[in-house]
Formats: sequence, structure tokens, C-alpha cells
Amino acid sequence: MYLTGLVPWLIAAGVIPLVPLSAVGVNAWLVVAAWLLLCAALVAVDVIAAPDPRALALERTYPGRVGSGGHARVRLGEAAELRLRVVNRGERRIRATLRDAWQPTAGAPPARLRLDIPPREARTASLALLPRRRGELRTEFAIIRSSGPLGLAGVQRRMDAPGAIRVLPPFHARRHLPSRVARLRELDGNTSVQVRGQGTEFDSLRLYVRGDDVRSIDWRATARAGSTMLRTWRPERDRHVVIVIDTGRTAATRVGDGTRLDAAFEAALLLAALAERAGDHVHLVAFDRALRARVTGVEGSHLLPALVDALTPVEAQLIDTDWEAAFAQARALAGHPSLLVVLTAQEAPDAARGFLGTLPQTVRAGTVVLVGTATDADLERTARAEGSVDDLYRAAAAEAALGTASAVARAITRAGAEALAASPDDLPPRIADRYLALKAAGRL
Repeated sequence: MYLTGLVPWLIAAGVIPLVPLSAVGVNAWLVVAAWLLLCAALVAVDVIAAPDPRALALERTYPGRVGSGGHARVRLGEAAELRLRVVNRGERRIRATLRDAWQPTAGAPPARLRLDIPPREARTASLALLPRRRGELRTEFAIIRSSGPLGLAGVQRRMDAPGAIRVLPPFHARRHLPSRVARLRELDGNTSVQVRGQGTEFDSLRLYVRGDDVRSIDWRATARAGSTMLRTWRPERDRHVVIVIDTGRTAATRVGDGTRLDAAFEAALLLAALAERAGDHVHLVAFDRALRARVTGVEGSHLLPALVDALTPVEAQLIDTDWEAAFAQARALAGHPSLLVVLTAQEAPDAARGFLGTLPQTVRAGTVVLVGTATDADLERTARAEGSVDDLYRAAAAEAALGTASAVARAITRAGAEALAASPDDLPPRIADRYLALKAAGRL
């Protein structure tokens, strides 16, 4: 059972006649006791008369995007609509309130849903969730309160009604994709060249010029055109791009409005979407001391959904990353990748010692290694700050942080890799631009 807010007012109403009754010599305590007994009797009657909520059945539906498990899929920051269909299987009209037991980060509205359901009928209520955390958010039950005819009390029941929504990474960097795809198409047009032999991607036909390889002459096209026509081919597009996301303790550091792990997700999704359009094979692994996510062998339009689903439940772990094991996972995905992108935070020499010790063994002939780090965009401005003693201390600390980050970047370069550091918003397009530059230079 439960009591409504009317009960305190009803009890307080019994205090009003105490003053005049006391003046005529009536025992006030006796009046209070009688009044409380009357209030208790009214509450008991209301509870007995309240319809039993067990006559209700609850069904959940998700009118938006639905995943394979039948649950709603929504990007972080977007609203998820949930519909609750409540069926009254009893013979009495039920007036009730419903509170869905979502965890706080699901962003459920605080107000309870009010229901008025005639016998043998159903009502549908909408519930808008605004998730504040990535991952799978669940609810296992709902609480229903059926009020009595007096509105003083009622019956409360817990109804098992499991439900879940899958909150995907937001992928804000998607806005950079159209411009990079346009540049990729320009590169494809500019790098269509004739190559010897077969097994490459056909591009177009052109007139034969003295010195061309006669093995590329298309005799059927020559017969149709009346001139010697030559096949031209695109450079090989069958490249392997491996993305390694560090999910160790440094990934939990906040930079900007999110964490380094969030920035790594944005960079990985943008690069994967661009590489897929370039015809490259994309592999991804998220690792610290255990495998957190792995995507390989997925091509075409299925790649991006597979990456998003795999990264959705991944969280930063407060442990140091085992880089030997992490790079072993990368080699298992593609033995000789054309591009290896490591998204991590290597800014302090002491913390980066294990990474720098393993990196030279990973850099191989024919493989380009990029190390991307999301940095605090306000760090350089803080280092130039002037003013109070506190400002100068913060500036000195920022300057020291920048210096150690530069030292680690130089060590990465000496190991044969390329270091890229930028703010969380700038890191994804910078990595995409470097990928395009490598394509233009013929290194991919």
C-alpha cells in the first residue's frame, strides 16, 4: 500500500476543533485519538477498495530504430521514444500512476505516467528518454500504484517488465566525411595510371601511345573504334588499415567535453568510413590488458554499424595497457597492414615507456604507423597566461606538460612512426587528412 498527500491534510484538519473543545472541558487527547482512528479506518477502506494492479499487463515497444535484440538504438545526445501499452485484464476500472524504473543516466522524465483504463481495454503512453551515457541502459521493472475511490491511499505493485536501449557513440565527426570523400574521388581521378600485368582494378580506355605495354591493348575496343585502344588500371585498393584503440587508464582523462576514449571513437569511425569508401579493408581492436572490442572481415555498408555496435559498451579501464599484447592483437587482424593507427595518450615519458619500448618492433617495412593523441585545447593558452601567482603556477605546469608531450612525440618519430596530436574536435579530421595525404603520395 501507499499513502497520498491528502492524508497529512486530513489529519491536520482534526486539529482545528481542538481549541473550542478544550474550552468546554472536553479531553483533547481523546478527540485526537478518535480522529486518528477515523483517518486510519478511511485509509483502510481506500486500500481495500482500490483495484488490484496485478490485473494489468505491461508491454514495451520502440517505434524508432530497433536493433537485433528488439531494443531501441539511439545515438548519445538524441532522444529515444518508448511506448508502454498497459492492458487491463480485470473487470474493474483502474486509475493508476506508473513509474518506469530506468537507471538515472537513461534520462527518464521525473513525472509519473497517469493511467485511466476501463475493464478489458488498453491504453498506450509515451515515454521520452534522453540518455546521458553511452552503452546499454536497462530497466527490469515498473512500479504501478492503483488509487482508491477516496484518493487517500492505494495499492502499489512491482511489475517485471525488462527493457533496454542501446546508446551508440554520437559520431559528431561525420560532418567531416563529405569533404574528405570528395577529395578521395579527386585523388582516384588523378592517380588512374597504366600498370603492368593483371589483377588490378580496371579504370578506363585510352588511345595507344608508342612505348605503352602492348599486353594492355584491348583488341575488342580497338576493333570497334578503328584505333588502337589501351586499358588503364587503378592502383591497388586492397589495403589493410588497422586501428588500435587504447582503453587503459589514460583513455579516461577528460579533454574538452568528453574523454580521450570518446575522441578516439570519433577518429576511428571517421577514418574507417573514409577507408571503406576508398576500398580498403578496415580492422579495429580496442585493448588494454584484455580485448574489449574487435571488428574484422566486415566490408561495405555493414562496416560502420559493426564498429558502432562493438564500441558502444567499451569503457576506459583504470589499468595500464599491455602494449605487447595490444600489438599482437593488431598483427592477428592483419599480418602486414598498410596503415596502423594507434589512438592513445602518450604525453608523459614515464607512462609511455612501455609503449615506446614496443613500438620499434611494430614498425615494419611497408607499414605506415600513425599515433594519434587527443590533447587539451586550452593547454597552450594556459601556458601563455599571465596575472596572479596562481595563473603563473598553472602556466608553468602547462608549459611542462607541453614539453614532455613534445619529448614523447620526438621519441615516437625516432621509432619510425608519425605522431599526431590535436584537440578532440580536430583529431579526427587531422587523421583523415593524413590518410588522404598518404594516398596522394602513393604510400597507401
